[in-house]
Amino acid sequence: MHAGFIFATGIENSNPTIDGGRVRMDELEKCGHYKHWKLDFDLVQELGLQVLRYGPPLHRTLLGPNRYDWEFADLAFADLRRRNIAPIVDLCHFGVPDWIGNFQNPDFPVLFADYAAAFARRYPWVQLYTPINEMWICAVFSTLYGWWNEQMRSDAAFVTALKHLVKANILAMHAIVKVRPDALFIQSESTEYFHAESPDAIGPAEMNNARRFLALDLNYGRRVESDMYEYLLDNGMTREEYHFFLQHNLKHHCIMGNDYYQTNEHYVSADGMTRAAGEIFGYAVITHQYYNRYRLPVMHTETNLCQGPGGDEAVYWLKKEWANVLRVRNNGVPLIGFTWYSLTDQVDWDSALRVNNGNVNALGLFDLDRKIRPVGVAYRELVKAWEAVLPTKSICLQVPVVMPHEFGGEITSLDPESPASGAIQG
Repeated sequence: MHAGFIFATGIENSNPTIDGGRVRMDELEKCGHYKHWKLDFDLVQELGLQVLRYGPPLHRTLLGPNRYDWEFADLAFADLRRRNIAPIVDLCHFGVPDWIGNFQNPDFPVLFADYAAAFARRYPWVQLYTPINEMWICAVFSTLYGWWNEQMRSDAAFVTALKHLVKANILAMHAIVKVRPDALFIQSESTEYFHAESPDAIGPAEMNNARRFLALDLNYGRRVESDMYEYLLDNGMTREEYHFFLQHNLKHHCIMGNDYYQTNEHYVSADGMTRAAGEIFGYAVITHQYYNRYRLPVMHTETNLCQGPGGDEAVYWLKKEWANVLRVRNNGVPLIGFTWYSLTDQVDWDSALRVNNGNVNALGLFDLDRKIRPVGVAYRELVKAWEAVLPTKSICLQVPVVMPHEFGGEITSLDPESPASGAIQG
């Protein structure tokens, strides 16, 4: 049993499409993970970490209804299990296979739940999941900003994408729990705040501050405010669809993972336009807003900052975020983990993956040559110093994480329906 505070990193596996669906922005490819996956897992252990946010590429693994190519996943997950690294499995990260199209497709939730069930059967030792990463951001970037996937800009497209994303997440949780009844789901969701720039901007800011909760409200079966209920129904959600979310949530299996970056706070002008505000409230204040709403255990599931010209900017940000984590914990919130995201530098996030430039962003604990960055050294030291200190004194308040080597169920290397390991299953 992993009884302590969860220190983690992640391997960036975003894969939205741009350019009308013609270009796939596959971060696992861009960052060299398909080539260096074993070395990347070595680096996780070099940092002293036992937990990794990680997932196979959905667009390469899900070939069609009940058709899967497990070849890469089999190699990677067998190696994680051998190393006793517990993955938080991220099954959908901003993109879907070409044959599904995009998040406007009403077939996506059921197709995705079938995939989640197949994954859980194949790797029954996996306990921790983020079925769909950042549902709110995925919907906003794809359907309000027009950047990814469907590249639409309308409230109707947003509500459609959001209801499909959250329904897919819920159906996947149900499918996984049937295979692994003690599964835990860590919703990695962006925690946001919108600041009014002027008195005339108060209305648009309030609208945005209500809308930021929609993904988690629906996921956790929380009744939305009346203005959001009208917004959902005005933009295509039916009463029956709304009631699905109230009746089928699995909140009692969930940990509220929240992601915080300098870009998570926004100024709103009177015409409703938003622009980056930088850090104003900070992680602790905004996390309290979300915790007070949902009352679930919290994990800080993503943060990073570019290593800038001084070389110590990311180290300073790590220290500041860690101080915020301790403040939230000391205020009585059950905060159970922290994540620097990601293990290595990323590519093209300076344009939010909107443009295929190949720009390397110095956000990782290691660079793309797999050389440790100053923030990697600082994180390794932080983990070593704090991991023995932070476990809560009460066994009742520890997350019941079963490490891979402790899994007692019967393991077969194959999904029962699969003809051969790594084979394309039809």
